[in-house]
Amino acid sequence: MPYGGYSLGDNQSRGISTISVLRTIQQKGARSQTSRLPGCVNSHKWVCSPKGSAFLYARKEVQHLLEPLVVSWGWQPEKTTLLSLDGSDTPPSPFILQQEWQGTRDIAAYLSVPAAIEFQADHDWPRVRQECHELLRYARQAIGELTGLEQICPDSPEWYAQMATIPLPPCDPEELKRRLYDEYRVEVPIISWGGRQFVRVSVQGYKTREDVEALV
Repeated sequence: MPYGGYSLGDNQSRGISTISVLRTIQQKGARSQTSRLPGCVNSHKWVCSPKGSAFLYARKEVQHLLEPLVVSWGWQPEKTTLLSLDGSDTPPSPFILQQEWQGTRDIAAYLSVPAAIEFQADHDWPRVRQECHELLRYARQAIGELTGLEQICPDSPEWYAQMATIPLPPCDPEELKRRLYDEYRVEVPIISWGGRQFVRVSVQGYKTREDVEALV
């Protein structure tokens, strides 16, 4: 669906939809369009920070529905602990207490995110995103001309930004992926879904037309 098509009512059983919002926020810069959704953002790809710099966002009215697979280190709901003391009179948030601390995890990646955001601001990232979209559009058209297959969505920024899934003829996905890497040093996901094969192409600011042509 288009980027603006998500809603809190998509999941009828619980009334919420939890998505990976990095495709919208970081490729489209659409903070306001996705702020009402609970979502997980991995900043290492589109924000250019190191791996491990993800965050989970949820509005207060749905926070009680989100439970971690592994509870936060030091969380003791029946006690007042250092985690629940922030110097204010506001009651501690169970959402924060359950999910904030992950034991001895190295937080260096998180601390790099402001610098990554500043880097993009200093380098006119809306322009870079647009250039990436145009390069991806070229890749999409070139692969489509080779295969003769109809694309799965319209050729519009409303449907894709810097990453697109492109249909392939019937093939062995593992063999194709291996040959692309072994023979051309191209690493790209080859996906099987619904009895069909697809290639998922993503373009970041460091990709060039030569990179796309190596894939094609």
